[in-house]
Amino acid sequence: MDKSAPQNDPEPDGHRGRTLAGLVIAAILLVVGLWLARELRSASQIQDCVMSGRSNCQPIDVPAR
Repeated sequence: MDKSAPQNDPEPDGHRGRTLAGLVIAAILLVVGLWLARELRSASQIQDCVMSGRSNCQPIDVPAR
């Protein structure tokens, strides 16, 4: 058997760790992006309310009974 022939394992251990790290980083970026979009949307809604001349734009949190 020729030692220079490729092995059956398509993904050596070194690449497996990089792939996992890449997936973790992508998941973190997705979560941060969704959080940022939500915060920007909320700020935009409050800004639109203020720009329309209203003074009671901030939502009031009412505790559940």
